[in-house]
Amino acid sequence: MMTDYTPIDCASYSEYEAAIVQHLRLSWRQPYGLSRIEVVRPVDLETRHQEEFLVIETPDRNTVELRLDQIIKAEAL
Repeated sequence: MMTDYTPIDCASYSEYEAAIVQHLRLSWRQPYGLSRIEVVRPVDLETRHQEEFLVIETPDRNTVELRLDQIIKAEAL
């Protein structure tokens, strides 16, 4: 299965792994070119079909999977 996923560097991946125990202020690209900034709780990292995802919990307790190459900025709080 071919995708347009662009792998991120290992250092960034390691930072996401470490962040799973804390909250993050994330900025990410959504469909149709929209961007979003929110304080979230990272829950897990997953890999499927050669794409990597950060699973987050939003303040309203929804679980969202963000493809790592769609994250614009991550700041540990």
